[in-house]
Amino acid sequence: MTVIRTLLSTPSLLLLIGSLGMGPAQADTAIHPPADIVATAQTFLEQATRDQHNGRIDISVGRLDPRLRLTRRTQPLQASQTNGARLTGHVSVVVSCPDKAAWKIYVTAEIEVYGPALITTRSLARGTSLAPTDVQSVETKLTNLGHGHLQSADEIQGMATLRALPSGTVLTPSMLKAPRLIRRGDRVMLVSGQGPIQVEMLGEAVNDGARGDRVQVRALNSQRIVEGWVVSASVVKVTL
Repeated sequence: MTVIRTLLSTPSLLLLIGSLGMGPAQADTAIHPPADIVATAQTFLEQATRDQHNGRIDISVGRLDPRLRLTRRTQPLQASQTNGARLTGHVSVVVSCPDKAAWKIYVTAEIEVYGPALITTRSLARGTSLAPTDVQSVETKLTNLGHGHLQSADEIQGMATLRALPSGTVLTPSMLKAPRLIRRGDRVMLVSGQGPIQVEMLGEAVNDGARGDRVQVRALNSQRIVEGWVVSASVVKVTL
């Protein structure tokens, strides 16, 4: 659901970069309705945020300067943003008139995005291996989470904390790491092949590795060093 409201703060949140239109002595019918300009910005932001974000979105659009005088136009107004412009936090939209006597202004807005995110259910020490009971999914303000966030308990499987985390912390990828399953000198089983036909041999790890890491292993029967991928604490998958 998208919520749209108009900010009532002053001074104006607009930067006028086009014509200021007609003077105050002229009839109001010659002035483009401010409500139409605001509505154009609202509609644009509502559609754009729906395409980019899931969950609840709160859009607060800035009001127009009451001194603003822009010539009334009969053609529909156009709204746009520069390529790559963000759609969270403080944003601006260009509302323009497409006909010959063109004008355009910037309308500012605040966009808050809310969605599911994993937070810790208890205080966690550095190096704690995470379990599903250590987290819960709650609706969270995502606007300022510049390092991303985690949404599913599947994303923490096999992960450990890089630092101590208080209860209620919103988890981000930078807070976690895959723990080392294999350390240098560990005896491991080298496994090659797929399906029912597999070749297994003992080896010694040359370097540390977490699940999915590429590591070097010395095959004990030949002393040959091969590379493989860590499958578990005692298994390395290799292609011979």
